[in-house]
Amino acid sequence: MTAHNRTNRILALKSSALLLSLLAVAAPLRAQSSPQVGPPSSGQSEPASPLKPITEAPAPQQAAPAPPTLPAAQNGNTQAPSTDEPITTIKIQANEVNLIFTVTDKKGRFITGLKRENFGLLDDGHPPVAVLRFTQQTNLPLRVGIMLDTSSSIRQRFQFEQDSAIEFLLQVLHRNDRAFVEGFDIQTDVAQDFTNNVDLLNQGIRKLRPGGGTALFDSLYKTCKDQMLTLLDQGAVRRALVLVSDGDDNYSRVEESDAIKMCQRAQTIVYTISTNISPSKDKGDDVLKAISEATGGQAFYPTKLEDVAIGFRNIEEELRSQYSLVYRPANLVADGSFRTIYFQANDPRFKVRAQKGYFAPRPTQ
Repeated sequence: MTAHNRTNRILALKSSALLLSLLAVAAPLRAQSSPQVGPPSSGQSEPASPLKPITEAPAPQQAAPAPPTLPAAQNGNTQAPSTDEPITTIKIQANEVNLIFTVTDKKGRFITGLKRENFGLLDDGHPPVAVLRFTQQTNLPLRVGIMLDTSSSIRQRFQFEQDSAIEFLLQVLHRNDRAFVEGFDIQTDVAQDFTNNVDLLNQGIRKLRPGGGTALFDSLYKTCKDQMLTLLDQGAVRRALVLVSDGDDNYSRVEESDAIKMCQRAQTIVYTISTNISPSKDKGDDVLKAISEATGGQAFYPTKLEDVAIGFRNIEEELRSQYSLVYRPANLVADGSFRTIYFQANDPRFKVRAQKGYFAPRPTQ
């Protein structure tokens, strides 16, 4: 082969290699240019098109638009800038959201072992920028509060509710968990602050006495503000309240919506157990349902007094059967506004129960 022919062959090989490199770079860029899932239309609670499953697609580069599905974690980097004011609800860092959720089948049985690609998410109408972690948090430390209605309307059922609450704490509290107990009528009475000592919690519950009117919304607002919002745990924890009441309120100054917003600000899931054991539901039962659904919890309606204990046992099982999704939202603005979360399982047989949203950081002063 002549020197001229060898030179031409080398140039041809280099050109082919360069073309293959360009094609390899262009492929992920084309994948990133797929259209986004649009926000829900006005007045609708669901997006116009179904959410796509989470995939292992490459993370967006530079100013590329966010992908329509939940993306994979970005090279394991979970560090976020520390210059923003912390989000005051369901937060881990200033621009990260930790969404705790439960999955059940149509019969209410807990579904475990699912993966990130089994779900789809819109945050404020947009897919998140990145998913940082997806885990089944069966061992996440608990911060649990027991709120017992001590108004005069539940006097005859109060001792059984005390017994059920004590049994619940005996079963649910592990080494790294903490709980507090309080009674409420027209004011709150924290009989025992956060502790892991079940004996102290038992004593606190036994000290409570029924009597007086009911300021349910005031009590829930104050409890989330003073007990939950002020927690200073360094790591991730699961915050939950178990509210035992008939749902009636005849003394509060704050509105039901204000109490719910404070629960959302304090990252707190509220489970409610109705003390109304009459055959028909009343307005109080609807109140308990609204509080639970807005915070990602569940309402239980015993048909007889003994079923109160069953409600506590169901809550215990759920707290150990939940998932955690940590993601970075798109277009997060520090304006203090409420951002709606739309989250669903891609399998229609499964029902997802989670908070309806969270509050963005407040503007810096």
